[in-house]
Amino acid sequence: MTIKGRIHSMESCGTVDGPGIRFIVFTQGCPLRCQYCHNPDTWKMNDGTEITVDELIDEIVKYKSYMKFSGGGVTVSGGEPLLQPQFIKELFRRCQENGIHTALDTSGYVKLDIAKEVLEYTDLVLLDIKSYDPKVFQELTGVSNEPTLRLAQYLNTIHKPVWIRYVLVPHLTDDPALVEGLANFLKDFTNIKRIEVLPFHKMGEYKWKELGYEYKLWDTPTPTEKQVEEAVSIFEKYNLPVEGGKVKK
Repeated sequence: MTIKGRIHSMESCGTVDGPGIRFIVFTQGCPLRCQYCHNPDTWKMNDGTEITVDELIDEIVKYKSYMKFSGGGVTVSGGEPLLQPQFIKELFRRCQENGIHTALDTSGYVKLDIAKEVLEYTDLVLLDIKSYDPKVFQELTGVSNEPTLRLAQYLNTIHKPVWIRYVLVPHLTDDPALVEGLANFLKDFTNIKRIEVLPFHKMGEYKWKELGYEYKLWDTPTPTEKQVEEAVSIFEKYNLPVEGGKVKK
């Protein structure tokens, strides 16, 4: 049986979405409408390109030596990969057959039973938690944070290695009380390998204009290095393994 999926694009030598050099697949379709999304062109499920798992694997294995040398692998991002669970499950299964490390970059906004079958073939999860506060999360994304937090708890239960990603947006997610709320939620998790504090950037705002979407963050500045350091220090206070990204202007 040929399994097909819809993807937005591919990147052959990525270095920021998991360990080592990685082949990154950006899937098409997303249930969230994040105010700071830099890939709003991935939102619509019917856009993008249809591709089979066989076609993807044929492309991925060309870079196997680079991935193996660097401790890298394949990362599937989006959009939201878990909107296409059978496609991602089969892709990851085939990757593992070829000795290739697999990483899933997800918002976690999916029914847990759907995620479980994909997680069987996932070596690392990059979990984007927009905010622990339900009102802020709803304002940022248009959806509830309950599925995301439920998935986070499940990943800890099954001891699945996780990198937590938190985007620091001035006037939206940079309030120390919000950062502290997430840190307190995560403090007893034993599966977290890294927390990444990612500074909000404006590199995708031109896409919103091209697509005719209303962009609400035109006047929102990028965070300062000091703001990033303050957020990092809160996670450190809870003895969590945290890194702060460089501010992109």
